[in-house]
Amino acid sequence: MRALIFDCDGVLVDTERDGHRIAFNRAFAHEGLPLEWDVELYGRLLSVAGGKERLHHYFDAHGWPPNVSDKAAFVSRLHARKTEFFMQMIEDGQLPLRSGVRRLVDEVAEAGLMLAVCSTSNERSVNRIVETLLGPARKARFNAILAGDIVARKKPDPEIYNLARNRLGLKGGECVVIEDSRNGLLAAKAAGTTCVVTTSGYTGEEDFGEADAVYPELGDPPGSCVTLDDLKALCARGGAGLIL
Repeated sequence: MRALIFDCDGVLVDTERDGHRIAFNRAFAHEGLPLEWDVELYGRLLSVAGGKERLHHYFDAHGWPPNVSDKAAFVSRLHARKTEFFMQMIEDGQLPLRSGVRRLVDEVAEAGLMLAVCSTSNERSVNRIVETLLGPARKARFNAILAGDIVARKKPDPEIYNLARNRLGLKGGECVVIEDSRNGLLAAKAAGTTCVVTTSGYTGEEDFGEADAVYPELGDPPGSCVTLDDLKALCARGGAGLIL
């Protein structure tokens, strides 16, 4: 193991239920749209990776507002507004880091291993999460933060993890990825990495049969913790299908 790669949403911070969904709804209200995504609906929409892609999918299925002539421009403006609301929530401390993230980042950095983030979310949002919640000093320890539209094909396609491996100069077998969704798991495994899943609010019932390990969280003392040694052991043996 030479690198630990985090997904962002649902892994670093449980952003979906009370983060991105609420930010989308605030953007809808700001645009005067009579629309609100509830928890059940948003859970279904998460099968579509990427916020702009999610908006296109929803409006294609349910109808576009009557005054929309340029769909791409409308989605771009709406998503940008949603991003502003979301980043304000991060800055206001409404969405804290998930347990164990800060501890594990420190363990990896102190061991001299590489760190990266790979996310389909907006690049500004991902960088704001890392800098605000982990701090500038920890952010500086990351060798790559890849997000948003940096790739043409989003998860479950492995393109973003293949790009990360290339940027880091590593083989898939030298990387451990932490994901929270089936789409992310499939992307990580297709890139040849060891993949650990930490389930989140929306993904607990998804099929993680291909995962090398599944945990409810990374954890902090005095509770149960996933350590760097645990991840090294999984990587060394190519995973053992461990579900806790």
